[in-house]
Amino acid sequence: MTESTTEETRPTRRLSEAGVSIWLDDLSRERLDTGNLAELVSTRDVVGVTTNPTIFAKALSDGDAYSGVLAELAGTDVEPAVERITTDDVRAAADVLRGVYDATQGVDGRVSIEVDPRLARDTEATVATAKRLWATVGRPNVMIKIPATVEGLPAITAVLAEGISVNVTLIFSIERYRAVMDAFLAGLEQARANGHDLAPIGSVASFFVSRVDSAVDAALEAEGGEEALALRGKAAIANARLAYAAYEEVFASERWSALAAAGAHAQRPLWASTGVKNPEYRDTMYVDELVAPGVVNTMPQATLDAFADHGLVVGDTVSGTAEDAAATIAAIEAHGVSMDDVTRRLEDEGVQKFEVSWDELLTTTKTGLDAAGA
Repeated sequence: MTESTTEETRPTRRLSEAGVSIWLDDLSRERLDTGNLAELVSTRDVVGVTTNPTIFAKALSDGDAYSGVLAELAGTDVEPAVERITTDDVRAAADVLRGVYDATQGVDGRVSIEVDPRLARDTEATVATAKRLWATVGRPNVMIKIPATVEGLPAITAVLAEGISVNVTLIFSIERYRAVMDAFLAGLEQARANGHDLAPIGSVASFFVSRVDSAVDAALEAEGGEEALALRGKAAIANARLAYAAYEEVFASERWSALAAAGAHAQRPLWASTGVKNPEYRDTMYVDELVAPGVVNTMPQATLDAFADHGLVVGDTVSGTAEDAAATIAAIEAHGVSMDDVTRRLEDEGVQKFEVSWDELLTTTKTGLDAAGA
């Protein structure tokens, strides 16, 4: 920390004070063993962790932090081994963040673990797996990640109804986000009817950002023309700002007020996929431009480092922007880009990418198990 940057003025602290919860989009045994995660909580204001199959596949393929557990599990089937490894990491991370969870009355201090993405189109299997993961991790500050597919929506409701906290992932469109919020409210209503205390039940809605720009920019570049090219890098932020307006609307409703009166916490928007993919764009744009009270921004390490170094916090950059955001989306669609088509394709690709990553995780683990048992 430089002489001109104090704890009070560091960008991550100012972002937190603006109402944005900083979560780390990464986890590994090495982070846990070296104390790095605890250090990020202390020095970078990190108050949560998200994981996915890609993150675990990378962690297992880097270094030898998992050699001990792979040796212990040598000879076992690969899928139970993967579940053991990932749930152990998530449990340990939840323990690191337990102090944050307690200090925020369960709002933050959360760690997410994803249901096998191959089940994204299977409601019943998703519910069963979510319940098993919740019981296996055995920590109140875990969240089970369920994709916002059509089949995932009833699973979200059913899992919340059991008193289980949920991170809804792979949300790209405003229409699907509204369906997610409805599934959340229905789940809490059922949980209350089932006699659950609503206060410990946490939920976030992971609205993906940078992938939208990647898809829309490609379409605008294919059309060409000065007006079309001037709209590059604008779709994702506009889309997210419209999502926040929908959030404000739903959580000002009488339906929500009744649940809040019973002790429920709101399902917060979580900005996901916030690493900038186009090197021409400011590397913190999906943080700087999405500051609003009551949101989460989950950042990969590179984005967190960049924001800690030169992130901009100029106040709320989202509230009251819905009209301008809608105009931006309309301008993009006037150039022949269908946001419905883009977001539908991104959801399908997102599920497929996580399935591929899951297969990579299984392969990496199997290789490690075989080597340990040789």
